[in-house]
Amino acid sequence: MNATILIVEDEEDLCTLLRYNFEDKGFKVIVANDGDEAIALVKENPPDLIMLDWMLPNISGIELCKLWRKNPKTANIPIIMMTARGEENDKIRGLATGADDYIVKPFSILETLARVDALLRRTKPTLVNPILKGANIELDRTSHRVKKAGEEIHLGPKEYRLLEYFLMNIGKVLSREKLLNNVWGNDVYVDDRTVDVHIARLRKLITNKGQKSPIRTIRAEGYAFDESF
Repeated sequence: MNATILIVEDEEDLCTLLRYNFEDKGFKVIVANDGDEAIALVKENPPDLIMLDWMLPNISGIELCKLWRKNPKTANIPIIMMTARGEENDKIRGLATGADDYIVKPFSILETLARVDALLRRTKPTLVNPILKGANIELDRTSHRVKKAGEEIHLGPKEYRLLEYFLMNIGKVLSREKLLNNVWGNDVYVDDRTVDVHIARLRKLITNKGQKSPIRTIRAEGYAFDESF
């Protein structure tokens, strides 16, 4: 993915968390800590998607959303509103001002990434590749179907997410911690052994008997998907 995401948020820790996870997924990230900075950044280089906090210094997220929706140059930029306000009326107000989606703090990073991916796939499909390939495996992120050498195979939810993440990071060594954070989420507690169990299941499902698995174990480091297995 080469999409650019603008994060408009005055909470430094949340900005850091979002930036880390978006960049880890391949997005380009820019950050604005207040409304005035956000206006200047969007005017200079319109992003592909905006993560917009409701409560900001100087000008609120609601007002920014209205401003961008009135401008023909920014009217179609997807906007996800972030807020601690979870009442139904607040959600309706946020969506009514032109936001495409609405998430309530504290939110799941995995859910946020999924919403961003879905929104970009719908509004800017050329920026999101729906087909991931590696070795003799093809994963269709739109239909959630996986094929091995042209034949469909069926994976459980965690095995599917593991394979998707491996195919997004072919050749990279991925630690168990990184896999846990990106497949299970850093707000869910599971131990390292859980990763090993699900990878063993995935290997069995994508590897024919007598074949070498494309998922390599890197001692003391983690795992890597080797395309030239």
